[in-house]
Amino acid sequence: MNPLPKNLEELRKSRWSEARVAGRGIRQEIRENLLAAIAEHGPLFAGIHGYQDTVIPQVVNALLSRHHMILLGLRGQAKTRLLRNLTQFLDAEIPVIEGCEIHDNPYRPVCRPCRDRIAREGEKTPIAWLTRENRYVEKLATPDVTVADMIGDVDPIRAARAGHDLSDELTMHYGLLPRANRCIFAINELPDLAGKIQVSLFNIMQEGDVQIKGYPIRLPLDVLLVFTANPEDYTARGKIITPLKDRIGSEIRTHYPAALEEAMTITAQEAWLQREPAHPVEISDTIRQVTEEVAFLAREDKRVDRRSGVSQRLPISSLELAVSSAEQRAAQQGEALPVVRIMDIYAALPAITGKIELEYEGEMRGADVIARELIRAAVSRTFTRWMRKQKLQPEHLQPIVHWFEMGGELKMDDRASVDESLKQLGRIQGLLDLAQNPEHEPVLDAARHLAAAEFVLEGLHSHKRINRSEERGFFAEARKAEPREPAANAPRRQFN
Repeated sequence: MNPLPKNLEELRKSRWSEARVAGRGIRQEIRENLLAAIAEHGPLFAGIHGYQDTVIPQVVNALLSRHHMILLGLRGQAKTRLLRNLTQFLDAEIPVIEGCEIHDNPYRPVCRPCRDRIAREGEKTPIAWLTRENRYVEKLATPDVTVADMIGDVDPIRAARAGHDLSDELTMHYGLLPRANRCIFAINELPDLAGKIQVSLFNIMQEGDVQIKGYPIRLPLDVLLVFTANPEDYTARGKIITPLKDRIGSEIRTHYPAALEEAMTITAQEAWLQREPAHPVEISDTIRQVTEEVAFLAREDKRVDRRSGVSQRLPISSLELAVSSAEQRAAQQGEALPVVRIMDIYAALPAITGKIELEYEGEMRGADVIARELIRAAVSRTFTRWMRKQKLQPEHLQPIVHWFEMGGELKMDDRASVDESLKQLGRIQGLLDLAQNPEHEPVLDAARHLAAAEFVLEGLHSHKRINRSEERGFFAEARKAEPREPAANAPRRQFN
């Protein structure tokens, strides 16, 4: 492999000739590399799930159109991750003038010091190389951001030392945006930027000039500007000034996973589940489905603030806490294989209550109560799906319900061993047989069998076939004698 050119003379003779580099800005560079990636028919955004038919095609169109763009979406919708993925469409490295603060193009320098340097050193001007990983700059917008932070400021000390006038470009200290020249510059939560900062942004996006302390300075930067914002802030509170909105080429709305399978894939990818290779943790599909259903139900619940959203971080954190609960129990009982059980989902309440914003009705009931109701509803949905998959009818559950209706009660002890718990459950007629999975394993090991049996009981509780309380555990009200039908010839009482 040929070494990279080290000065301007070598650069002109290499494949990075002036014809290729001089007029090829970053947006054209991304466009060309994106078209090449599309032609290879590979995945364009690895690790992004659920957007293949919605968001990603719109992002691709925006990039091919060389647009600045904004992603509008509630929290936890992978907006930042999507933007960070854009670096894959940049060249592996690009030439810059060595030591330049704003990564100047050797063929078309923007800053005054680089123009003077080329005039002074000519073809021997040293060249450095900027990798794609270093070409992504991100800034969280906050109200205290100033023009000096974003664009730059006049440095009086530099002016005094060099004997320059304050209006001289050589006295300028560059801010974040000029330092992102030839890079992707991402601003998260755009509406939180003050109006005067937004003015400086749209000026540099199109006109390429700014004013620093009243001194006009031309900065024709080569940058792709990408933004994120909450749609409620963007539309209702109206904090983005109209001229800036007009200069953003594409507005793309993100969303939460539409399908349970997509959500489960995201959670499996993001959650810290494989902690110790020598000590794996068993997580059944039913447990994974319950954790996802909690988030889906919360997004539909009128007691939860929909404007705030329910982040995908909720099931991620919930599953992590459930795994930790199973690990704790296994360590206490000396179990070889920690198996996540339905009780571990209730141990994940801190992950649920901390990630939902409640409306007035929900606040009156309390976050803990709402979270427990969401878990119960999630178990109900998952249990219905499980029964359909196992081809079970309500009558198959009747022996278990009958045992409770005849006065049976069962309170599970978290500290009991797996064998002791199975012995308890074995008293319930038909439960352990029903908890088997005939499609996959005719005989489950003890820990998995216990987890499946507990899920059946919790499913019956969620369907209101049996009751459960902290004091009594699982139980059912005694069946009342059914009223007899009156005889056909019995006189009917008349009510006036």
